[in-house]
Amino acid sequence: MTDSLFFALGLGFLLGLKHAVEADHLVAVTTIVSEQRSVWRSARVGALWGVGHTASLLIAGVLVILLQVTIPARVASLLEFAVALMIIVLGTRILYLLLRNRRRVHLHSHTHDGRAHTHLHFHEESGAHAPAKSHAHDEAPHKASWGWRPLVVGMVHGLAGSALLTLFVLTEVVGRSGSRLLGLAYLLVFGIGSIGGMLLMSVLISLPFVFTAARFERVNSPIRLVTGITSVAFGLYYAWATSRGL
Repeated sequence: MTDSLFFALGLGFLLGLKHAVEADHLVAVTTIVSEQRSVWRSARVGALWGVGHTASLLIAGVLVILLQVTIPARVASLLEFAVALMIIVLGTRILYLLLRNRRRVHLHSHTHDGRAHTHLHFHEESGAHAPAKSHAHDEAPHKASWGWRPLVVGMVHGLAGSALLTLFVLTEVVGRSGSRLLGLAYLLVFGIGSIGGMLLMSVLISLPFVFTAARFERVNSPIRLVTGITSVAFGLYYAWATSRGL
């Protein structure tokens, strides 16, 4: 009994680590981490995401495992669709922050041989200029809020994945052991694994953003631009995929 208990909890921890690196989780957290200027803040983003994710799972676990409340498939699909919309919003926010009247990144117009064309313009700090000027300006760097946003994003992700996970726990862990408390313990350990996994991934993801933000703004801005576009594109695809279950 003891061996099977440790095996179940150990499996939950490993699955929690694996759960943190799923595509929709990484895309959402990457958009938030891309705004950070330090590895410490990025690590905190990952930890807060994991805490929010775990809190949602435990709430769902109490409802499903202890109170025998079922999560309808349609509700689960709606929650997944909400995750897709959230990813789109996060990506759109990155694009907006990059392109709104910023000296370092803006649309720039030129005329060659009587023909006008427009393209994105990137600058280092020393050569930054306002979009309306030909080439100089002064703007305080954007300070991203990193407290409530990753926590809320993690909670939404936790709710979206709670239906399938709690069903698994109810049938496999609780069904075999007959202990509902063991089922909740499994969810808690799973959540701790997801916190550790996302904290580690946030640190790794942050390295190119932190390094280029401190030294190469001309490189940092395109990286963030690609991050925003990728987030929006993935969110649209995810919304399309999950909408079929509505």
